[in-house]
Amino acid sequence: MSQNASAPLRIWAPALAELERGLLQRDVAARALLLAALAGEHVLLLGPPGTAKSELARRLQRLLPGAHYFERLLTRFTVPEELFGPLSLRALEDDRYERLTEGYLPSAEVAFLDEVFKANSAILNTLLGLLHERQFDNGSQRLPAPLVCLVGASNEQPQDESLLAFYDRFLLRVPVQPVDDAHFAALLQTSVFPAAAPPADALIDHRRLDDLRAQASHTTLGETVLGLLLQARQHATQTGQSVSDRRWRQLVELLKLQAASRSAAEVAEWDLWLLPFVLAADPAHVPGWTDFFMHRVAQTAPLPLDGLERATTAFEQQLDIERRAPADAQDDSAGKVALAKSIAGPTAGESEMVRITSERAQRRYSPVHIEARVAQTDELLDRLQALHSEMVAVAHAVLEPARAHDWLPPSWLAQIEVVHLGRCAQVASLLAQLQSTRTGFGNLPVDETKVDRPAPVSWESP
Repeated sequence: MSQNASAPLRIWAPALAELERGLLQRDVAARALLLAALAGEHVLLLGPPGTAKSELARRLQRLLPGAHYFERLLTRFTVPEELFGPLSLRALEDDRYERLTEGYLPSAEVAFLDEVFKANSAILNTLLGLLHERQFDNGSQRLPAPLVCLVGASNEQPQDESLLAFYDRFLLRVPVQPVDDAHFAALLQTSVFPAAAPPADALIDHRRLDDLRAQASHTTLGETVLGLLLQARQHATQTGQSVSDRRWRQLVELLKLQAASRSAAEVAEWDLWLLPFVLAADPAHVPGWTDFFMHRVAQTAPLPLDGLERATTAFEQQLDIERRAPADAQDDSAGKVALAKSIAGPTAGESEMVRITSERAQRRYSPVHIEARVAQTDELLDRLQALHSEMVAVAHAVLEPARAHDWLPPSWLAQIEVVHLGRCAQVASLLAQLQSTRTGFGNLPVDETKVDRPAPVSWESP
């Protein structure tokens, strides 16, 4: 399968752009929210107030033509009537216990519930069925609910075990933090645009959405992705994280839909950027899952370059020692330098006589010595050149599909580029440094009468 099959995603790009418009550092949350809506799943945004959680939900509703929106802040005093509608007095007269749901959660396509875990058990039990089955029990009737996506918000994950079943209904759980220091100035200068109707090309057409979901059902995993998911299961076991069978199946369906949105017949390894937000039950585990993706897919695991740095420095230091070494005892060049300086006078600067005499005052080395130093330097140069070529090839192999995968958050892509381009630049710098050292060895003063061979420069890592 071609990794460049992302061009069809341009269909959804306007919708994504509308979700992100004017918001800083919300590329992950926006992508997770749009994918969840396309898949008919629910999203939990975990973070402090004032981080655009409700704004994202409102924007999602505006992308769905004709969709109704419902929003509430839940407290321990919230009663079911506030979410599901008041009791129908007319129905009570006929001994029926029914609610007037129009304008309330059971009639909404998109909903936002803030502090979602503070609701009482009566509300949470009703929400469980609504989220999972898209059904609402109204009196003696079980009615279908049009809910496309419920966006929950909370400052933290629930600690009460009785809430874990409800917590598990949110397939995507995305940490949202305030804008960092690097983007603070931009935050202060960003204009706040009033709510407006999104452009026509950003709207999520229901027929197109149905076609996408039908296409997703025919998308396959592939051996590479299946192998990575097996590694993910091992990672979860090794780190003591429990992931239910249902969540693994839901993850696969979400991955297939993401691939289908790119008109890909098979899930790509880059689709797995969603793993941290599906598999991490605790926000504290998200960095570990992010590293799992970055190391195994983006190949950003640290490389042991410190040994090569030490080797390059060792050769540079050896050259400095040999350049500074005084002439042999039987050579009176040092005295000649002093005589030349006295003849030139204190204000005459370095005369040609002083320069030539100073060069002769340096220790001279046998051709065998110089050849040995150059040969050993060339050995390290070959290793560095091979490593540089390998890193350039890896960077190309990683960055080309990463840049072509439009669902990959730009902030993640930037991190991946920094690692790979930084590695290439670091090794290129070592190459230039070592090449200069090699030239220095080759230009050491020569004494053709000498035949000594030097001990090799010690640079291998222990």
